[in-house]
Amino acid sequence: MNEITSTRHNHLIDPTMHVWGWEIPLYLFLGGVVAGVMILTGIRFLRGQGREPSPALALMPWVAPIAISVGMFFLWLDLEHPFNAWRFYLTFKLTSPMSWGAWILLGVYPASILLAWVGTPERHKARIGRWVARIALLRRIEGWAKNNTVFLARLNIVMGAALGIYTGVLLGTMAARPLWNSALLGPLFLVSGLSTGAAFMLLFGLSDDERRSLSRADMGLIAIELGLLGLWMMGLATGGSAAQGALAVILGGPYTAAFWTLVVALGLLAPLAGEWLEYKHGALPGRGTAVLVLLGGFALRWILVFAGQATGWVTEIAMR
Repeated sequence: MNEITSTRHNHLIDPTMHVWGWEIPLYLFLGGVVAGVMILTGIRFLRGQGREPSPALALMPWVAPIAISVGMFFLWLDLEHPFNAWRFYLTFKLTSPMSWGAWILLGVYPASILLAWVGTPERHKARIGRWVARIALLRRIEGWAKNNTVFLARLNIVMGAALGIYTGVLLGTMAARPLWNSALLGPLFLVSGLSTGAAFMLLFGLSDDERRSLSRADMGLIAIELGLLGLWMMGLATGGSAAQGALAVILGGPYTAAFWTLVVALGLLAPLAGEWLEYKHGALPGRGTAVLVLLGGFALRWILVFAGQATGWVTEIAMR
């Protein structure tokens, strides 16, 4: 018989964590969508040179700075002392995921805005372009961006990948929460972000070829996401008692119905089947499957955030 005594008591952590609210899942979801859009639009710039994109696709890079600003606002609302957030940018700690995240979020802005400006059709930026032309520094920046479009596209891919992985690493490095403590959360959130980014883009008026290309890519991403989810659950199932206890919240526990219905069935399997049928019969990909992918991506983050906070080493000890 093992007897463990702890003098620690924090009502926000013991026996379960009640630190993160609804703002964090929204922030993680928007961060994933932004990561997916940055990577996919960056690839489009690299592979689509010489081909005229649809108006919707040409303007799509603007989604990144707008959506990440909304996500960062939700993150700011969650902070205990929001007006101290500027202190993140006074230092950089190599071993701190929060520090990495703060600087990655900051780096998203110049990379995404410059690529978005370069890709914007001239008729849409004529009025602002006249204002930019009056300022020497902005003229130099615009000239540099136009001459380095390939570099900006690659930078967007790198920054998008860093952002997508970071949203999973933010949870995965917390060893005290066994449901989160997995190296697979980074790749899982990256692939999920790519899938939700593709789904978000499918909601707009893209050309037929663009829609079919994104739909085929999304089928592969959903298949990879299902595989990563399976590996993540296998890792928990073969771990210690705390990991197995954490897995129980989605295998018979309070989050079982939501996880298997919203994430697996509606968010992954149904869109995969729908996109495969569209591809097999040569149909134009619709918006219904895209909405389901977005629902599943949001549900995954919502459930992981709240289920992870409901489990931990202390709750496992208390159950014995």
